[in-house]
Amino acid sequence: MSEVYVTIALVATFSAVMLCGLAFEASVGQRRRNTKLLEARLENVAVSLRDQELRQSFLSRVILPGFGALGKLTQRLTPLGLRKRLTRKLVLAGSPAGWDAEKVAAFKFVGLGTGAALALMIAAGSGTAKTAAMMLLLGGIGYFAPDALLSGRAQRRQQAIQKALPDTMDLLTISVEAGLGFDAALAQVVTNVEGPLSQEIARMLHELQLGVSRADAFRKLADRTDVDELRAFVVSMIQANKFGVGVASVLRAQARELRMKRKQRAEQKAMQTPVKILFPLIFCVLPSLFVVVLGPGIIRIFHSFFGS
Repeated sequence: MSEVYVTIALVATFSAVMLCGLAFEASVGQRRRNTKLLEARLENVAVSLRDQELRQSFLSRVILPGFGALGKLTQRLTPLGLRKRLTRKLVLAGSPAGWDAEKVAAFKFVGLGTGAALALMIAAGSGTAKTAAMMLLLGGIGYFAPDALLSGRAQRRQQAIQKALPDTMDLLTISVEAGLGFDAALAQVVTNVEGPLSQEIARMLHELQLGVSRADAFRKLADRTDVDELRAFVVSMIQANKFGVGVASVLRAQARELRMKRKQRAEQKAMQTPVKILFPLIFCVLPSLFVVVLGPGIIRIFHSFFGS
C-alpha cells in the first residue's frame, strides 16, 4: 500500500509542477501578446499622429512653434504689465488655439525689427535723410499691429455676444417657463444657438460640472466677455440665487430690458447715420454732381467770353 501512495504522490507532484509550468507559460505568452499588441497600437498611433501633423499647414507646423520658442526668449524681456494686458486681450478674443501672451509679444518684437529694417532699406534705396523718423514710424506700426488685431477681434466678439444676448435670453425664458431647470435651459441654448455666447455658456456649464460654485462660474463668465449687458444679467442671477427669487421672473425682466436696449442701440445708430454720411456726401457725391450739372454751363460761358 505504501508503494501505491508513493506512486500517487509522485504523479500528483509531477502533475502539479507541470500545471504550474503550463500556467506560467500561458501567462508569459499572454503578456507577450499584449505587449506586441500595445506596441503595434502605439506604432499606429505614432504614424497617425505624424500624418495628422504633416496635414497641418506650414504656419501651424513651423512658424507658430518658432514664435513660441522666440516668445520664451522674450518672456524675460517683456514687462509683467504687458504680459497681463496681452493675456487679457487674448481672453476677450476667445483664447485662440495655439496663442499665448509670449507668442504675441514675440510677434510685436519681430514686427518692430521688421519695420526698422524696412525703413533702413527704403532709406538706403531712396537716399532720404529721414531714416530715424521712418524707422520710428514703421517700427511702431509693426510693434502695435498685433495689439490692433487682438483688439479688433475682441471687439467683434463682444459685439457678437451683445447681438445674440436678447434672443438667447428669450430662449432661456421660454425654456424655464416651459418647466425646464435653469441648467437644462442653458444646455438648450448651447445646443440650439451658435456663436461665442453659446461657447461661453458651454464653458460655464463645464465649470459647474467640475464643482465650481454657481456664483463663481457666473463671475468668470462676465470677466471673460466684459459685456455690460451680460454683466448685468450675471449680477441679477447671482442676487436671485442668493435671495431665493424665482428665476423665471428675473429672466423675463432681463429679456424685456435687453430688447429695450437693443431698440435704443438701433435708434442711436440710425441717428448717427446722417453725421456719418455727411463727409462722403461732401467730398465724393457733391463734386461729381457739380461736374455733371454745372460742367456744360461753365464750358458754354467759357466759350462765350473767350471764344473757341
